[in-house]
Amino acid sequence: MRVVAIDGPSGSGKSTVARTLAAQLGLEYLDTGAMYRAVAFAALQRNIDPADADTVAKLVQDLHLVTDGPNVTVDGVDASVEIRGSEVTRAVSAVAANPDVRRELVSRQREWIRTRSGGVVEGRDIGTEVWPDADLKVYLTADLSVRAARRQQEIGASNQHDVAADLARRDAKDSTREASPLTQAADAVLIDTTGRTVEDIVADLLGRLP
Repeated sequence: MRVVAIDGPSGSGKSTVARTLAAQLGLEYLDTGAMYRAVAFAALQRNIDPADADTVAKLVQDLHLVTDGPNVTVDGVDASVEIRGSEVTRAVSAVAANPDVRRELVSRQREWIRTRSGGVVEGRDIGTEVWPDADLKVYLTADLSVRAARRQQEIGASNQHDVAADLARRDAKDSTREASPLTQAADAVLIDTTGRTVEDIVADLLGRLP
């Protein structure tokens, strides 16, 4: 079993690096953030307040979630595009802070890894909570302005300042929540992706693998 855990805030390059690294290693790739976004999407579709912890916790228990690379299906509906929208983005921090939701999704993420005998898994608590025994733990970061520019391009937003403010708010929420906060594992490799190419970063990580 070979597991690479990649953590970091939004816009740090986690998804691109993780997908590229997985392809190089011949491993499958899991975006755990997409799972939390899928729960937020499902709640909004049912007119459930994402901050209603008890109702969302019940919802996630029976939610049929399928993640296949960048594609995400929620109860049989392809939500790959919708989960990246602004409405879900605003709602996801409340869902991710829900301890019961995290407990359920972490269990599913561990099962995903066991079923595939490994993988490249990215999120915010992979090295600290989901798979602390990963062969390689990585924490990616980047300047806020760079992260905002990347995110702006991804979602097609018009105002980079607003995107940067949204990222800063989410960083604060994710790093201060009680349940599995966004934090660097003590034994994780810290990589600042500002000004570095994906190829350079992936080559760096391949050289660090045991």
